[in-house]
Amino acid sequence: MKKHNFSAGPCILPPSVFEDAALAVKDYDNSGLSLLEISHRSKAFVQVMERARELSLELLGLKDKGYKALFLQGGASLEFLMVAYNLLEKKAAYLNTGTWSSKAIKEAKLFGEVVEVASSKDANFNYIPKNYTVPPNVDYFHCTSNNTIFGTQLKSFPDSNVPLVCDMSSDIFSRSLDFSKFDLIYAGAQKNMGPAGTTLVVVKEEILGKVSREIPSMLDYKVHIGKDSMFNTPAVFPVYVSMLTLEWLKELGGIKAIEKLNNKKAELLYNEIDRNPLFEGFVPHKEDRSNMNATFNLKDDAHKENFDLLWNKANINGLNGHRSVGGYRASMYNAMPIESVQVLVEVMQELEKNA
Repeated sequence: MKKHNFSAGPCILPPSVFEDAALAVKDYDNSGLSLLEISHRSKAFVQVMERARELSLELLGLKDKGYKALFLQGGASLEFLMVAYNLLEKKAAYLNTGTWSSKAIKEAKLFGEVVEVASSKDANFNYIPKNYTVPPNVDYFHCTSNNTIFGTQLKSFPDSNVPLVCDMSSDIFSRSLDFSKFDLIYAGAQKNMGPAGTTLVVVKEEILGKVSREIPSMLDYKVHIGKDSMFNTPAVFPVYVSMLTLEWLKELGGIKAIEKLNNKKAELLYNEIDRNPLFEGFVPHKEDRSNMNATFNLKDDAHKENFDLLWNKANINGLNGHRSVGGYRASMYNAMPIESVQVLVEVMQELEKNA
């Protein structure tokens, strides 16, 4: 019996994607070869890469708008470095909302001055800073749209005349936004797109080529664009599974359709967290709560043993919170069915009933 997987990542994917990927590992497209052994230069895989890149732009509404989609490696962690390498000439502005934005700031400081426009570190990142100003004299502004560890999410983004860069690793393709506001988006695949091992970068070409430093080929977005994400051997399997997931999302009705489902899942769980006297949310302000990662705690640890026993018995996986926050974290990415969220809610209600 498959578990209700609330893991923060690598995470749940649609059943049809698992099935198609498994078949391709054995025999890709009746070729007599496994997907894992075909050449990345073969016509078969080049078509996969092209389709994955095309779907990325199409679903984000960025097709034919001056953007390029790349599937690279190294995760968001390498993008912390690549963004600054390619864009930071003198000074950049960063919003600090958690662990990952803190790491991005650290890497950017290797290349120039970093202005931290606001931070929620004072409250262990349990809120999203408001009313900050993006300086007009910076090379770009960087933010992290969703914070997996702390369970916060940006619901709006600042209007600015400087390029807007966003780490969307944990909520890309999950909600409707005007993605044309962003000049560069990057996201590790292992939340809403595919398995770990590839990273989507969507970049507006006109912002590149403006720094004076020489950029190593492997870290240069322009090089990867010129080689159609094939400068080095790409992560064949993760790119293929990402393509399958994007096809699944398109058939479902795209981002608008999945957003409705994600809102229902989040509403179901947060309503129970707020109603149940045994629980409390880690994020105090409802407007800052993440629809992807709901973080919550027991008000009294005396119930912990019983609660842990109940959710494990209910075939739930990956519910423990990050060590820096404690408590619990329910990650409800695109492929998470609402039925799994209902199971968790019922477990919470059973704990209350037996308390």
